[in-house]
Amino acid sequence: MKYKALTGLAALVPLAACTNKAQQPNIVFFLVDDFGWVDSSVQYGEELYPNNLRFNTPNMQRLSERSTVFGSAYACAVSTPTRTSIMTGMNAAHTRITNWTSAYKDIPSDATGGGFWMSDNKSSGDAAAGDVLGRPDWNLNGISPVEGVPHTQYANSLVQYLKDAGYFTIHVGKAHWASAGTPGVNAYNHGFCVNVAGTMAGMPRDYSGMDNYGNTKERWNEFAVQNLVEYYGTPTHLTDALTSEALKTLDYPIRHRQPFYLYLASYATHTPIQADERFAQKYRDAGMDEGQAAYASLVEGVDASLGRVLDFLDAKGIADNTVIIFMTDNGGNSENKQKGGVLHTQNKPLREGKGSNYEGGIRVPLMICWPGKNRICRCDVPVICEDMFPTILDIAGIKDYRTVQDLDGQSILPLVTGKGEGPSPDRPLVFHYPHKWKPYDLVDIDFLSAVRVGDWKLVYRIIDGALAVSAPTPGERSEAAARAIELYNLKDDLGEEHNVAADYPDIARRLADTLSAKLRRWDAVMPIVLSTGAQAPLPDQLVLE
Repeated sequence: MKYKALTGLAALVPLAACTNKAQQPNIVFFLVDDFGWVDSSVQYGEELYPNNLRFNTPNMQRLSERSTVFGSAYACAVSTPTRTSIMTGMNAAHTRITNWTSAYKDIPSDATGGGFWMSDNKSSGDAAAGDVLGRPDWNLNGISPVEGVPHTQYANSLVQYLKDAGYFTIHVGKAHWASAGTPGVNAYNHGFCVNVAGTMAGMPRDYSGMDNYGNTKERWNEFAVQNLVEYYGTPTHLTDALTSEALKTLDYPIRHRQPFYLYLASYATHTPIQADERFAQKYRDAGMDEGQAAYASLVEGVDASLGRVLDFLDAKGIADNTVIIFMTDNGGNSENKQKGGVLHTQNKPLREGKGSNYEGGIRVPLMICWPGKNRICRCDVPVICEDMFPTILDIAGIKDYRTVQDLDGQSILPLVTGKGEGPSPDRPLVFHYPHKWKPYDLVDIDFLSAVRVGDWKLVYRIIDGALAVSAPTPGERSEAAARAIELYNLKDDLGEEHNVAADYPDIARRLADTLSAKLRRWDAVMPIVLSTGAQAPLPDQLVLE
């Protein structure tokens, strides 16, 4: 629904402005980076899969045993769209923030159309098709709390509402909502009272305190992690340093009996895949190659961070009044050689990984623990990252709020508590990645849109859709249209191995119409067909035989 606009920019404020008292529960949002659905021992699916057994994650398991565990939770395929959807309550196709923001404003981050890389992109069915698509005109500068900033989505932040309701609001770790040179890059402008290490950076320069987290003359760039000087020259891993800083920030609200919102967004497990030597050796001894062992150690470091937070809350006597939300920003990376192992298999039984709108790139871990109030169960109702905005405000008891943006998310609190009516299991969930991710072809990652409705999921290959309306002969157009639309029944085919679009043409058409209507309503960006200069077609514009 549309709400009346609120005015003003949250400026950098003195601590006293963040000290209103209220009785709401504390909230910890524990967000992990590039962490896959099967990267822990927690059972999110119908069974435990072999990949669930690779890593030692006792604290995630501990949290799951007291949480509502969501087996069909979704994020976006890459980082910034998820993080901005959480902050705004909007679908990424709606914000038009469909890729990760670059460090500096007005610089495209995608691999087509003059960004960091230049590369051909080919049809998934015909590697000789030549250049097909160019970069869409997306909101490459991210979100903005100020209206009128070019290439941004103007929105009211979730955090500002929490702060206005009396919460002491804390950001620690990775932000990555906006580009430097825009007001959205500043965490204080979104309502945070404290910010540790949150900048435009989407990855750390270095995980090692011995290398000052990248803050050395030889290694510095804009990804060097800030605000951790006291750990320079020590063996303290970045994940552990950020956890220590997060726990320090809680002293003030606890002493003043003020509810707090801690957004602890680990840089792990994003590249560079550098071993956390507290944990790495046992994985080497178990026979993992160096990349696998290093990644496993990053996972266990995140688990140890979660354990420190849980122990701290217990020790302070506030665990019973603290809600823990554990989530990740996209699926696990499956194409980066730094992780070792066999590429494109790390998220099995899910297909593909980060950057892709197949399940491995968008289905993510989600647990919510509200002691004494949540159901301890696995919930299979599909939910999505933009649901976090209304859910968190619902948890905080904040009901009467107005936003300048249209909200797409729905509160999933009824699914957690078992009270009230939550989102329908058949609600359409939309995923949109109209970009090329890397400077080389990734057939099951680049230029994909998708929609899930109930157990059915449609994947739209935008390159083939473009060829379906621009190929020179009717036969070529028909073949491209057939390749462009894929249909899967996730209940029967979690790995998306069997395209059944030809077997269920009515369902394929219905989902193509649903996806197209959503993208059209949101004025979603589409890549440009280089041969015509027009936008790539939506799936309902194809002639499906």
